[in-house]
Amino acid sequence: MYLEKLLAGAPVPPPCKSCGDTDKIEFDFKMAFQPIVDARDQTIFGYEALVRTAKGAGAAAVIEQILPDQLYRFDQSCRVRAIETASRLGLRQRLSINFFPNAVYEPATCIRLTLMAAQTYGFPAERLIFETAESEQVRDHGHLTKIFRDYRSRGFMTAIDDFGSGYAGLNLLADFQPDLLKLDMALIRGIDRDPARQAIVGGIVWMARDLGCTVLAEGVETAGEFRHLKSLGVPLFQGYLFGRPLLEELGIVPPELWQELSSLPGIKISSG
Repeated sequence: MYLEKLLAGAPVPPPCKSCGDTDKIEFDFKMAFQPIVDARDQTIFGYEALVRTAKGAGAAAVIEQILPDQLYRFDQSCRVRAIETASRLGLRQRLSINFFPNAVYEPATCIRLTLMAAQTYGFPAERLIFETAESEQVRDHGHLTKIFRDYRSRGFMTAIDDFGSGYAGLNLLADFQPDLLKLDMALIRGIDRDPARQAIVGGIVWMARDLGCTVLAEGVETAGEFRHLKSLGVPLFQGYLFGRPLLEELGIVPPELWQELSSLPGIKISSG
């Protein structure tokens, strides 16, 4: 489907032999984009690309249609669609793309379509962030570490998604320290009223600082959650408080929201 549009005009064969004609995806899908903000200077750090049906239904409605032997092509197609759409919308910040580690056979080979898409659609490859997919439990942490190291060597940023959920544990972090640690939203919910969550997240922030990782809190919905996370030293935020995912649209963060958050007791945000 969508992958064929990219390969149709390419002067070279498809980079990966796994992109065969037997596992084509016969339905359309689109991308929604959710802002990731940097509270240190009130800027948009980047956008996460989230797969949606053609009519805008959530990721689960798309993934449930993917057969096991289509996973590789789906992973590749999502990357191409995210890059093409981001370029068409004029995205100038970083673009975070979820990938399926179990669908990457050989990092150096499987990245070729991504690089081709970035070149074809004029999106700077150095603005790409790759994070592990929320919906997939990694079968081989050694293989994921190999993928991450290959991506970092190419200048991409890397992120462990849903950190603290059980899918991405301390053993993985010991083997590879990504650029971003995305805290699982279950740790974030109601943190301003929960001493246990406060202690756990505070410990992760200190650990990440020692390891050279930047913490990103996802799923932030309330000013209270933001206030406490900011007081713990979390710099990056994502969630409904700052913007919902918008189908083929880049949302903005209203200046009024930053003014409101800056007025909270104990919160200091630079004017940028």
